[in-house]
Amino acid sequence: MATSVITVIRPRPLATIAGGGLLAGLLDGAHAVIYYSLISGIPAQNIFRYIASGLFGIHAAISMGWPAVVLGVLLHFSIAVGAAAVYYFFALKVPFLIRQPFLAGTIFGLGLYGFMYYVVIPLSAVPKNPHPTFSWANFASEIFAHVVMVGIPIALVARHSALSSPRERL
Repeated sequence: MATSVITVIRPRPLATIAGGGLLAGLLDGAHAVIYYSLISGIPAQNIFRYIASGLFGIHAAISMGWPAVVLGVLLHFSIAVGAAAVYYFFALKVPFLIRQPFLAGTIFGLGLYGFMYYVVIPLSAVPKNPHPTFSWANFASEIFAHVVMVGIPIALVARHSALSSPRERL
């Protein structure tokens, strides 16, 4: 009877969740600040104040001043770390997420976009635009950010942590 050994590659939790989340938060935040400053002239503090308005509404976020900006930054990074945690737990059960980080990260980034825009934002207290106008440039920028600045970096950090961690033999 032949015996075989299966090597299981698992990402390390701290490296994947903290490292992936912080990297994704930094890249996505930088993208938002650069893109929206250049396109719309929105100051960086207003981007993060807008994020904080998801909890309290825009009027409260404006009246809070700089503490709302700090809260927005903390919320932004909390969301990114949460996304990395979700990826980590899925990667424990679905090895494809470690083996194919570019494809898996792209799919994950697109899923994050859908989750943020169709679940999180509608349930938040951020201002709703009564006359939304679709912009291909903004849409492309958001897809780019969720895929290239969030999904793929989280997937690559998960892969790196898995390949640098000890393997389990089953």
